[in-house]
Formats: sequence, structure tokens, C-alpha cells
Amino acid sequence: MAEFVRNDGGRRGLPWRFVGWGGAVLLLATPFVAMQMHADGVDWTLGDFIFAAVLFGIVGGALELAVRFSPNRAYRGAAALSLLGTLLTIWANLAVGIVGSEHNPANQWFFAALLVGIAGGCIGRFRPKAMSMAAAATALLLWTAFAVAVMGPTDEPFVRHSIEFAGTSIFALLFLGSAALFRKSARDQSSSSS
Repeated sequence: MAEFVRNDGGRRGLPWRFVGWGGAVLLLATPFVAMQMHADGVDWTLGDFIFAAVLFGIVGGALELAVRFSPNRAYRGAAALSLLGTLLTIWANLAVGIVGSEHNPANQWFFAALLVGIAGGCIGRFRPKAMSMAAAATALLLWTAFAVAVMGPTDEPFVRHSIEFAGTSIFALLFLGSAALFRKSARDQSSSSS
């Protein structure tokens, strides 16, 4: 991530680290600018900005660690997809709620799904095979969380469950893509050691 990429002319391009962290700052600045322009529906508190900055810092820091941990591109890509899925699931769940509104207690199931995946990765010591299983489990648990959440009453009757399912599926598919890349990384690792 800290390396410079070479483009066709042999010149050095932008470092990926600058693009990643710059993107995080841009995302954080967007609601601030929208509030200055009095955009409808954008009313962040200082706590919202602090939480978003901490969330971006954790996700960005975890990606930096993954890049330092493994030179394997599949592993790095898998880590990036898992982290993106985690970020989007947390963001959507806190901002508007995945099922119903953000105040619907059924949305806690989505956080539980993420925690199981994180625990699985930690228990497997972030090895590719264990990470593949943890990412696949997270995807399945996100769909399970959706199924459990829609069985209860909804506090947002205007959003169809099909739309909520589509959003959940986007997050789950990020984790399934991550699982496939971690599995490829595990195969690469076993073929290079034999």
C-alpha cells in the first residue's frame, strides 16, 4: 500500500496510501460541506464526526496491517473486500438501519454477524484459510440476520423488505468475494511452500 505504482511511462504514480487516506478524509469532509450548504437531512453532531473518523481510522489501519502482513495480492484484495463490507454494514446500520429504521433493535443481529466474522479471523490468527471461513460465515450470518430481523415487527413500514434484502445481499456478496480471494491466497501459499 505504501509502494508507488508504475504506470506506462515508467513514472511514479500516486501512492495507494495517499489515495486511501485521502478518500477517507474526503468522505469525512462531505457531510461537513453539505451542512454548510444547509442540505436537507444532513445534520451531523461532533459525536458523529468523531465516530466516523474512528471508524475510518480502524478500517484504514486494519488495511495497512493486512498489506504489511502479506505480500499476496489475493490476500490484500480479500482483506480490502472484508473491510469494505464491514464499513458499509456498520455505516448503513447506524445511519438508516438495514431493516426498518436505525432504532429497530433487530438491526443488532447485523452487528453480531460482523463480530462472529472478526472473532473467527482472530481465532484463526488471520491465516488465509481461516479468514476464508470467517468471511463466508459472515456472509451467511448477514443473510440469517436479515431473515431473523424481518420476522419481527418493522418500525419503518415504507421500505419494502426486497430493498432491504438487496442491500443486505450487497454486503454479504462483498464477504463472499473476500472468502474466495482468501481461499485463493491459501492455495497460493500452499503451492509456494510445496
